[in-house]
Amino acid sequence: MASIMEGPLSKWTNVMKGWQYRWFVLDYNAGLLSYYTSKDKMMRGSRRGCVRLRGAVIGIDDEDDSTFTITVDQKTFHFQARDADEREKWIHALEGTILRHTLQREAETGFVPSVQDFDKKLAEADAYLQILIDQLKLFDEKIKDCKEDESRRKIENLKDTTCSMVESIKHCIVLLQIAKDQSNEQQHTNGLISTINPVDGVFQPAPLNTSVVSASAMPTQTTLPTDGAQVCKTEQRPSSLPMGPVVTVMGSLQTPTPNSTGSGPSAPSSSVTSPSHMNIPPHSVPDFSYSSSEDEFYDADEFYHSSTSPKHCIEVVLPTFILERRSLLEMYADFFAHPDLFVSIAEQQDPRDRMVQVVKWYLSAFHAGRKGSVAKKPYNPILGEVFFCHWDLPETEDPASSESVSDGPLPWSSKNSVSFVAEQVSHHPPISAFYAECFSKKIQFNAHIWTKSKFLGMSIGVHNIGQGCVSCLEYDEHYILTFPNGYGRSILTVPWVELGGECNISCSKSGYSANIVFHTKPFYGGKKHRITAEIFAPNDKKSFCSIEGEWNGVMYAKWATGENALFIDTKKIGIVKKKVRKLEDQLEYESRSLWKDVTTNLKLKDIDAATEAKHRLEEIQRAEARERKEKEMQWETRLFHEDGECWVYDKPLLKRLASQRH
Repeated sequence: MASIMEGPLSKWTNVMKGWQYRWFVLDYNAGLLSYYTSKDKMMRGSRRGCVRLRGAVIGIDDEDDSTFTITVDQKTFHFQARDADEREKWIHALEGTILRHTLQREAETGFVPSVQDFDKKLAEADAYLQILIDQLKLFDEKIKDCKEDESRRKIENLKDTTCSMVESIKHCIVLLQIAKDQSNEQQHTNGLISTINPVDGVFQPAPLNTSVVSASAMPTQTTLPTDGAQVCKTEQRPSSLPMGPVVTVMGSLQTPTPNSTGSGPSAPSSSVTSPSHMNIPPHSVPDFSYSSSEDEFYDADEFYHSSTSPKHCIEVVLPTFILERRSLLEMYADFFAHPDLFVSIAEQQDPRDRMVQVVKWYLSAFHAGRKGSVAKKPYNPILGEVFFCHWDLPETEDPASSESVSDGPLPWSSKNSVSFVAEQVSHHPPISAFYAECFSKKIQFNAHIWTKSKFLGMSIGVHNIGQGCVSCLEYDEHYILTFPNGYGRSILTVPWVELGGECNISCSKSGYSANIVFHTKPFYGGKKHRITAEIFAPNDKKSFCSIEGEWNGVMYAKWATGENALFIDTKKIGIVKKKVRKLEDQLEYESRSLWKDVTTNLKLKDIDAATEAKHRLEEIQRAEARERKEKEMQWETRLFHEDGECWVYDKPLLKRLASQRH
């Protein structure tokens, strides 16, 4: 076997209920990951099982630094490396192998459906999904009113069948979107794939963009992993789906074709033969992945088939029905949903108290961005889009505080307001910049976020690259902070959002700093939305304040004095409503004005009209990009400029005050 990598990994087993040591060999040429109970058994050719990598998807949900999954052949296998570095090496090698064999299969196929073909099927799927969702609501009402047990059981059975159909359609929609965008990226003007070329015998992809993918938020049946099963018992789907054409299209796209390695079409999961009854030579490539009966673990009914691995994700356009009815730029304004906590940073007299208040405001800033427990995604801002809003603080005794700030970001807001502006400053990569200030408190905030997204099997990971800076101008203090990553979980069932990753806040002048960890839910058990944080005095290695709790709930502080106290309760502090100009007063490229047709039709539940309005905006953006390219013109931003690796507001309060003094 021509291996590219071999070594020990742990694999989750059902019978033993835990992680078991195995010796793994990755065959790059065959596209196969084989495993053995020991290195000695590997030398003797006694293979325990294997994972066929063509069309596989690697998942790294970041529950910890060492686990990962491989989903293929309607199974999800779970693995654990010794540490993060070892996991990264395996994933890098596995993804290279997956990419080679998947793209090789694509290069051998002749027909690629057009974008119009996909759009038609997606519109059909959208329509059927809305019908089924409405039917589910009716079933719930009938079950509630039904008094006869037999009739209730019949209605519940119908509801279960409808749930299965909903899940099937959502699955098809996600796969159609992925296949559409892949086809769109890889088609030449003559309609044939021309971006895949062998380099040194290995097929390489064209550069691909990343974005977020999600699915509808309707509940569905969940099939649990089967203990010790050697056959994946997937949920049976109704054969009379009104989605026939879509299922047919996906079948033609996803069916593997034989190649020189000898791998062929995947056998149905129900026809997998027990390895104990098979005589497979150690160096052969089977037609499907398998595992021994006592060494089996995979997630039933969690199958996702992609033609790229997560690190080479293609751009996926979200189905219209899961959009949140507002732009991402407006969502960033929710960082200031508690403007009183923000401005109170500048009211603290001691640098230690100011750092504590920065941490309190920061930890309060995330819960307001989620409008409910179900994950929905805001509109992806288009290049040049802007958003303006402000929050009025309680009136002060100083009459000057009610005066407007004529040279500020929002001339119609007062000196005692928190003003906010945001702009989409780049499309590739997608970078949003935003700025806020309160003139009367002499405090400002500048930030930029570059979102980089990955499909992680049954989750979406959004890596937020960038930083923010809180500036207390009276004290010449600048607090640099970073942002957590976001994860959309269970995207084919009931999507929900969690945050994850380690963030830092530091002030170079005062020397105070804080470490904040957003904990993702553990693989098995554990709580959602946990955070822990520590605040440090200058040059101290031991924190003077430790915080723990939930970022969308209650957080408690433990002080070095031994005192335990409530730090912040996000469920009890009121969200201050932002003020936005009326639509008729807005510029055409302001978020609400720009997306008004999409938003209106989503409110009316006219999915076709909303989708059409969204497509019109996207096509205008593409046409403008083509025109700039033809004329060799660079895009010029409206409110922000690039300064090194950061994007900075053109007229910050710091700069305006300095010019007044001079």
